[in-house]
Amino acid sequence: MAAKIPVYLFTGFLEGGKTHIIQESMEDKKFNSGEKTLILQCEEGVDEFDLSRFYGKNIYLKTIDSEEELTKEHLTALSKEHRIDRVIIEYNGMWMLQTLYENLPDSWAIYQEMMFADANTFLSYNANMRQLMVDKLLNCEMLVLNRTPSKIDKEEIHKVVRGISRRAAITYDYPDGHVEYDEIEDPLPFDLDAEIVEIKDEDYAIFYRDLSEEMKKYNGKTVRFKGIVARDASIGDKTVLAGRHVMTCCADDIAYQPLVCIFDAPTTLKTRDWVTVTGKIKLEKHKLYRGPGPVVYVTGTDFAVAPAQEVATFY
Repeated sequence: MAAKIPVYLFTGFLEGGKTHIIQESMEDKKFNSGEKTLILQCEEGVDEFDLSRFYGKNIYLKTIDSEEELTKEHLTALSKEHRIDRVIIEYNGMWMLQTLYENLPDSWAIYQEMMFADANTFLSYNANMRQLMVDKLLNCEMLVLNRTPSKIDKEEIHKVVRGISRRAAITYDYPDGHVEYDEIEDPLPFDLDAEIVEIKDEDYAIFYRDLSEEMKKYNGKTVRFKGIVARDASIGDKTVLAGRHVMTCCADDIAYQPLVCIFDAPTTLKTRDWVTVTGKIKLEKHKLYRGPGPVVYVTGTDFAVAPAQEVATFY
């Protein structure tokens, strides 16, 4: 199988510093040693690329003016036209990333995703454009906050970021050139070393996201959580789904986030039953997962009352 073309994805909002960091990267011989690079610029701000300063001449700059241009056919054609080694994408902050994800050519793979933002406007953007903020933070590996003022509420920024992603590193870039990293401890609200890991109603969203991101550490753990049941005839009478509806940013993105739960014998639980499930998690393949996933082997269930807040959130 041929190696995939690596894609470096730079996200964030206008004037967040995306163009500047790409310019610096392309002037750096350590990053740009002559590879054939396609730069897709989906947003033009005040700063413009100075191609004359790029190290090496195998750089192809293409402006993408609208989301409609982000098609597999168009991107594949650009790739073949220039026989590129890699792709750098400066993404438009007002476009949803799903458009790009769904239209990446099969020969491309996102190698690194970073978000850049102005520290002075980060919280106001989050307050006024929450859905777009969640979209950009959800899969990024690092958030870089540029133009960081001397007095900044790192606790509030940490809370916002961790409400969306537990894995994104947070970096503060100050006007004088020095950089600081977010080192706020972020313990889980439940004890993973307990004989039974008790998940409180208000912690289900954090539990499910952490489980999704770091499944291996849950392998073999016995957990207890409350969820609403869903039955699916295609998975037999010994298996149900149990979980919660989770809201990441707004009502439009509420989704049922359950776990596959397997019983020793046929179960009479019905769809929409609220239950407290106790069981051991094993990571294994199941038809309802695309690959290995967390399967709960149930050791006990009790009928339960729905939580005061039925939709689980991160706050």
